[in-house]
Amino acid sequence: MFYRPADGHGLPHNPFNAIVTPRPIGWIATRGQDGQDNLAPYSFFNAVAYTPPQVMFSSTSAKDDRGDTKDSVANIRETGVFCVNIVAFEQRDVMNQSSGPWPREVDEFDHAGIARADCQEIACSRVIDSPASLECRLTQIVTLQGAANFLVLGEVVGVHIGDDYLVDGMLDVTRYAPLTRLGYRDYSAVREVFSLKRPGE
Repeated sequence: MFYRPADGHGLPHNPFNAIVTPRPIGWIATRGQDGQDNLAPYSFFNAVAYTPPQVMFSSTSAKDDRGDTKDSVANIRETGVFCVNIVAFEQRDVMNQSSGPWPREVDEFDHAGIARADCQEIACSRVIDSPASLECRLTQIVTLQGAANFLVLGEVVGVHIGDDYLVDGMLDVTRYAPLTRLGYRDYSAVREVFSLKRPGE
């Protein structure tokens, strides 16, 4: 089939998210100026540069109590920092629980029973049991086309890696099976890994 997104796809559900898969999940922790912590997963997330290391995530909807966006972007606007937590397969249920459209006064760490620790370089919490966490300082927020679409870019200023996931000096993702987002309500976990040598290496 072929369709123009502006004309609609004619299917029961939008296939776009199912086409661009798998997508890593950035479990974004933020803290507002009032000290309120927030934690929410975003599947429009990725690394975008090595030096300095930088990441991005996009928020694509809004809440009535946050105006043109959601808690994560609103908090980052206030404080300029956020922490990206990587989601292991075993964290799938608590991650999902933190994804609800809860009022701004709800602390998702408490709501879902998720243990937290203070970040070291920024004033924010992190998910203590995540296999890796990236402490980030905001570099820019880009307003995208469409209502409530914001691209958040940040520089990684601190990295946490669980010691159990380092093998011979390398991160072994099969030890925690990072959760990825597919389309619709579908997810997957990375358990099979293979290597390819680039031409010229």
